[in-house]
Amino acid sequence: MTPPPLYTFNPGPAAVYPELRQYLTDAYDEGWLSVPHRSERFTALVRQTLEATRAKLNIPQDYTILFTSSATECWEILTQSLTPRHSFHLYNGAFGQKWADYARALRPQSTGLRFDINDVPDPAGLPFVADETDLVCLTQNETSTATQLRDQFILNVFNRVGPALLAVDATSSLGGLALKFIKADIWFASGQKCLGLPAGLGLLVLSPRAVARAREVGERAHYNSLTSMLAQMLNFQTTFTPNVLGIYLLSRVMAARDSIKVIQPHLQARAQKLYDYFEQVQPLGLRPLIDNAEARSTTVIGVRGPVALIEEVRRRARDEAGLHLGSGYGELKSTTFRLANFPAVPDTAFEALVRFLESLRAEPGR
Repeated sequence: MTPPPLYTFNPGPAAVYPELRQYLTDAYDEGWLSVPHRSERFTALVRQTLEATRAKLNIPQDYTILFTSSATECWEILTQSLTPRHSFHLYNGAFGQKWADYARALRPQSTGLRFDINDVPDPAGLPFVADETDLVCLTQNETSTATQLRDQFILNVFNRVGPALLAVDATSSLGGLALKFIKADIWFASGQKCLGLPAGLGLLVLSPRAVARAREVGERAHYNSLTSMLAQMLNFQTTFTPNVLGIYLLSRVMAARDSIKVIQPHLQARAQKLYDYFEQVQPLGLRPLIDNAEARSTTVIGVRGPVALIEEVRRRARDEAGLHLGSGYGELKSTTFRLANFPAVPDTAFEALVRFLESLRAEPGR
């Protein structure tokens, strides 16, 4: 059996906090794996978890937090419950496109616009008509292309949506960046990235306007209709038997970790060092995937190079240094690797990565 890597940079499922080993034991010893999800004990856990998450991530008090199974499920919920007509999607990578494709499968009139990975679109030129669009959909941090839409861009779009709601997929950034929640109506993410949790738990964050719209639409044709989910959360419960272990682990992680105001500057500084290294040193001919600094992601760093070099670096990093570099995605799979700059990945992992690359660069014939 192949031993696990010393460090993983895979962007999802990603590195978990090492403390989870103790938290998992505690969950078993404290009986959380079989606690009834309608019990007072569980609802107290949910209340505590929501309070800690709100405080550590700086989520406004009047925004509602719901639990889902994943960010992918949120795509479906939002289309079913908040899109009676159609949605508009802006994307530059595979996950934004998949969200648009799922929306079209349920609401065929939904539209999308793909932009280049090195571009930052002009919000004033986006081709959506506010009074006909139910939902405007952005992928704030596109995991597949290692790109990011900045706060000002999201605010500029928000100022143009009119009666439409603005929904933001923050799967690779919630928990790593200090998101400006008041600049959109809907935010969602999965726990297996910047929150340092195993896969299987998603968070859906709704503004008062989004909650009011869900109740106005009143969609109840699905098990996880927003109307039902909101009603259950009034009692700190869910419509389905939830991932109790995931919620427990989230509560422990949120109680122990730093505030997002501390985490974001650390990740930004670490990302800048990596971008500078790949840009200035260009070890072995590797360089940042994204040329435009304004489009680069803080939490997922893409590195490009020749196919044979990418394959060699990933293989030797794993076999010789115990470093799991995330593969490229989709059409970028063979020409890139991705580095998760998530809070649970320690600084020592990045130091080990640079040492490994420098050792390759020093080899005769390089």
